[in-house]
Formats: sequence, structure tokens, C-alpha cells
Amino acid sequence: MRRTGPTNIVVRKLIRSLRKAARENEAPVWSYVAELLGKPSRKRVVVNISRIERHASEGDSVVVPGKVLGAGELSKKVTVAALSFSETAIQKIKDAGGRALTIEDLILENPKGKGVRVIA
Repeated sequence: MRRTGPTNIVVRKLIRSLRKAARENEAPVWSYVAELLGKPSRKRVVVNISRIERHASEGDSVVVPGKVLGAGELSKKVTVAALSFSETAIQKIKDAGGRALTIEDLILENPKGKGVRVIA
């Protein structure tokens, strides 16, 4: 059997735009995120808020190439970009003073990928 990659058209377009941003801006972080999103959905990353609290510093930009769930507490003001969020995760990020973005929005904000952490 031949590996076909994700069948979801939204994820395929996101991977394409990540690779393009990596190539045009010489930003290897976007290439790495595209590689992680290209894995099968059953191996896609699921991260709780508590993990973001442990690994991110105040004012960081964090990319999660999967889903962010709301277990745990967040006390730092961070920008979190992910493929999807649970409702409680969005609420906890906003309550801490942070922002919840899509990965496309973060690419537009920070095309060079400077200071972006990938939590996978």
C-alpha cells in the first residue's frame, strides 16, 4: 500500500502553505510542523493546557500540530496556535490573557518563525 497522507482537504492545504512559508522565509520550524501534520490522524498530537504551562514562558508563541485540550491550569500569557482547540482550552487561554490562533494566522503574523516553540 502506498502512503497517501492526510485526506482532509483543510489539513492538506495547511501542509502545503506551511511548506511554502518554510521555503520562502527560510524558516525550518514551518517545515517541521508540516511534517508532524502529515502523519496519520491517529498519531496526531493531543496536548493539555498543563503541558503548555510547563514548557512555555511568558509571552511565548507555541504551535501544537494537533489538538489542545483544557485539562490543567494556565497562568502565563502565551499565544497558542493549533489545528483545533476544545472550548475549555480556548477559555483558559483567554482567561490567562493569551491568544488562541489557527496555525495559518500564526504564519501570517510571524512568517520567519522566530521564537516559536513546537510542543509535540
